[in-house]
Amino acid sequence: MRRVHVFDTTLRDGCQAEGVTFSVKDKLRIAQRLDDLGIAYIEGGWPNPTNPRDLDFFRCARELQLKQAKLTAFGSTRRARVAPEDDDNLRTLIEADTPSVAIFGKSWNLHVTEVLRVELDQNLRMIEDSVRFLAGQGREIIYDAEHFFDGYEADAAYALETLQAAERGGAACLVLCDTNGGTMPTRLAAIIGAVKSNVQTPFGIHCHNDAGMAVANSQVAVELGASHVQGTFNGYGERCGNANLCTVIPNLELKLGVQCLPPGKLAELTSVSRFINELAALPDDSRQPYVGASAFAHKGGMHVDAVLKCPRSFEHVEPGTVGGRRRVLLSDQSGGSTIMAKLGAAAVEAESDALMSRLLEIRPGLKKSDPEVRGMLTAVKNLEHQGYQFEAAEGSFVLLAKRILTDYHTPFELRGFHVSVVSREDAQTFAEATVRVRVDGREEHTAASGTGPVNALDKALRKALVPFYPELAHVRLTDFKVRVLERTEGTAAKVQVLIESSDGEETWGTVGAHTDIIAASWQALVDSMEYALLRGKRSTASAQ
Repeated sequence: MRRVHVFDTTLRDGCQAEGVTFSVKDKLRIAQRLDDLGIAYIEGGWPNPTNPRDLDFFRCARELQLKQAKLTAFGSTRRARVAPEDDDNLRTLIEADTPSVAIFGKSWNLHVTEVLRVELDQNLRMIEDSVRFLAGQGREIIYDAEHFFDGYEADAAYALETLQAAERGGAACLVLCDTNGGTMPTRLAAIIGAVKSNVQTPFGIHCHNDAGMAVANSQVAVELGASHVQGTFNGYGERCGNANLCTVIPNLELKLGVQCLPPGKLAELTSVSRFINELAALPDDSRQPYVGASAFAHKGGMHVDAVLKCPRSFEHVEPGTVGGRRRVLLSDQSGGSTIMAKLGAAAVEAESDALMSRLLEIRPGLKKSDPEVRGMLTAVKNLEHQGYQFEAAEGSFVLLAKRILTDYHTPFELRGFHVSVVSREDAQTFAEATVRVRVDGREEHTAASGTGPVNALDKALRKALVPFYPELAHVRLTDFKVRVLERTEGTAAKVQVLIESSDGEETWGTVGAHTDIIAASWQALVDSMEYALLRGKRSTASAQ
């Protein structure tokens, strides 16, 4: 089977999207998840001296144990009047210590003369020198030909010369970029034909979506021989976004028979899409192909009747291949088949596959037909309807499953909490929280102050529990995210709170949802402590 290398730029190009921001810890978690999925290249960012967050990311990323992906640093060709070895940008790319480096150069004469304001020949030397220098340092060089298609339309000969300059410098792959996102598929195909006649180096594709053609153009390029395809998860990117890998990958694998991921990994696509949305604090796009909640939702009575008799009559792929599930919707258009499907086992069978592998880790020997699975599915769907999501909250999911599937007993009983926030004359705020918990029949009532209400609650809860469970002294809240679920409701909207915690060895996420942000935070905080105790018991049992 033909193989195409997927190059993910969610952590770099995707971060240029309006409303998308990732912390260093977010980026590390996403990189690890992309590696687990089997992505070939992960572009982590631009480690230049004016970008401390990306510099910090690459320092921390050295501790990641990536098994399949090549972490890639991104930068530009050298400055016009600076030798490669003296260029600060090129030096930081080397210091990032990644096995591959992606650098971009100008392909469009307009950018050379009006943006860089250098001579056309000088730009060619900048490209060749920069690629040769980085390749000489033992790095695999991926050359991004910025604005290549617009450049070709303006001056075809010069645009091809820029590719040849990168080729002479030793680039391993020449990536043709539709940076402005306005090229049509038929024109893109014609230009790729000219490229193939003028360079020998393998080529790749990088498309933006300003004309809605990013996925189509990426697929056309692969059909014409591209061995490397770039994009972002959920189509994040500047302006209208980049080619959406959630669509590109299954299109290539399921429609063209081109391998993008290791065998069996395509079924994790939906879960990774939602995981990244959660860390970005963005809502899932329900109508997104393949991974959207509506991708396999059926509402019309005749459609439901047909799909239950023969799924491929109204589904172009089997939902489970991408980690999705069939949904039957009740409405005024529903027929008898819809009602029967909702009442019968067909819907449960279709929806349980995605949970089974996770549930089997908690209770080996479980079967789809067991009533506990039906109960688990019902609980998850009810909680999702209330605003909970578990893709980045594995701790809360494990606790939920334990409560339903085993004889698990909570290690402490919550009796209540109170939070007060006072604003002082100097405009500083002061938060204090009191917490009541019961452990083994003994009630603790503690108070603590903090920099905010959640910090105060965290301290008070820990203060109450540490005398019983000293190991909780090492647990720290490391990240806190709030997402508004009903944006039209203003201050009355329900919010989702995602907390990340760590004990220094493992990091886990927990979730809460409520119309009161403090109540949602409390739910996530309590789960984080309870999961820490559960994890401690598991580690002790494993050691014994």
